[in-house]
Amino acid sequence: MSVFVKICGVTSEEDALLAVAMGADAVGFVFAPSPRQVRPSVAADIVKRLPPEILTVGVFRDESPARIAQVVHGAGLVGAQLHGAETPAVVKEVASAVRFVIKGFRAGSAAVRSAKSYGADCILIDAERPGSGELFDWSLAAEVPDGIRLMLAGGLTADNVADAVASIRPWAVDVSTGVEASPGRKDPVKLRAFIANAKSVELDARGYDEGERPYDWLLDG
Repeated sequence: MSVFVKICGVTSEEDALLAVAMGADAVGFVFAPSPRQVRPSVAADIVKRLPPEILTVGVFRDESPARIAQVVHGAGLVGAQLHGAETPAVVKEVASAVRFVIKGFRAGSAAVRSAKSYGADCILIDAERPGSGELFDWSLAAEVPDGIRLMLAGGLTADNVADAVASIRPWAVDVSTGVEASPGRKDPVKLRAFIANAKSVELDARGYDEGERPYDWLLDG
């Protein structure tokens, strides 16, 4: 099986459709303060154009669970990615209302070792400044507990993603800055190369079925 690829910081329908056409499995929309921030209404319009099997995710930072659920459902998204100082209780509350939850941690954070207590479907390891495009010491990903999906982010590009996947063997990779022409605008050449290189590395199933999606929302009605 190949790694699951999420393209984040999408701000336009053109970029979303381009990412999907090139083989992305998921797209992310940033609702937290960022140069890539979009309004929920914009994300909703884009999501309507995407195939139903694509995982669509809203990125939040220290928002209330009620607000997160409101935005996710209102925009027609499937999941929420939490990139702040959310407690395990907050993450679990979000997970009770949202189909798929990703909890982000800074590489080297002591909280990574207790990631299972958050009840997220997947944890994301990022650099010290999320969204900065900075690399971190990939060996820090070894602190992630066994039995939980790992999404690797932080400074990934077409030039290094294959090495990252081969070295860390994550379930997924996440990229924004590394495939941009400018903040919020994707570069088609970088996007194509990143997805192709990421998926060029063959992974063992690691306990997941071949081709498994993180949540079978197509059967959930």
